[in-house]
Amino acid sequence: MLDSIRLQYFRSYADASFEFGEGVNIIVGPNASGKTNLLEAILLAARGASYRARDAELIRFAAPWARIDANTANSTRIVKIERLGMGAKKTFETGGQPFQRLSLQKTLPVVLFEPDHLQVLTGSPDLRRAFLDDLIEQTVPGYATTRRAYRRVLAQRNALLKKGYATAAPQIFVWNLRLSELGGKIASERTRLVEAINERATETYQGLSNTDANVAVAYYSAAPASQYETQLLHHLENGLERDCLLGFTGYGPHRDDLRITLNDQPAEETASRGETRSLILMLKVIELELLGAARGAAPLLLLDDVFSELDGKRRHALTAHLQDYQTFITTTDADIVTKNFTVASHIIALG
Repeated sequence: MLDSIRLQYFRSYADASFEFGEGVNIIVGPNASGKTNLLEAILLAARGASYRARDAELIRFAAPWARIDANTANSTRIVKIERLGMGAKKTFETGGQPFQRLSLQKTLPVVLFEPDHLQVLTGSPDLRRAFLDDLIEQTVPGYATTRRAYRRVLAQRNALLKKGYATAAPQIFVWNLRLSELGGKIASERTRLVEAINERATETYQGLSNTDANVAVAYYSAAPASQYETQLLHHLENGLERDCLLGFTGYGPHRDDLRITLNDQPAEETASRGETRSLILMLKVIELELLGAARGAAPLLLLDDVFSELDGKRRHALTAHLQDYQTFITTTDADIVTKNFTVASHIIALG
């Protein structure tokens, strides 16, 4: 549980401190009052990274540094961001020990639900891949390193492709080999996660929507997980000419997708607006459950201005799942949120 936080030169804050309740914390204020910035600071203290900005953008305008001190029952977590030229250097301290990067064991489990997530079903496949990868990073040691390594190798291969077939062909095999190795690891973990989601999907959706609809979730790729590395290498080798013409790599986990069906129909094509909202809530509730089970602790839950996007029934369905979690909700209208709770909420007023 997060007890309090102090922000110095972070985003819009010069120096501000906030105390939190153990249940639902409602961060209320007009637009541009710093609500999302506070939520972002909590996420940064818990996981070590922002979900929407580069490190240099986290420092208040014209300030040379920023600092976050987040206090839990057991320790203080410190994030320091120092401006360096056009970039920034970020360091951490937990339990009095300094770190350049937070390992999985040093992070706090946290689930974020923000407006872009409402587009996970119908929007770009990037959103669905990010949903899977962000959850795996919080449950599988070393996955964040694998994910970063894959991105680097993919960028290097793409840069080579842009030089043309004659230049790329003699040098490409080593990149194909490494990309397929890393890609196989990513696909394997994603497939395992999707199978766990699928086991819970129908029951969770029915509970949220009060219907008897059936939901299926599947990982969509060019190869089964058991043969992914071998088949990806085959695709990369045989598709070199095409990739050189396009200037990018056409196969791999960066092209895979998450597919959801509702009553055996593609949900992104047939689901109503309300059904889409219920499917996204389903994914977030399952994310909470899986993360809590994997980490052995209830995750922090961050809800950034999503209550206004949900109707009354779905607000009530979401709040029914919040009682076991310390929750932080941003809103411009506290009444929209508080009337959905039977217990008192801790109000943090901004602006």
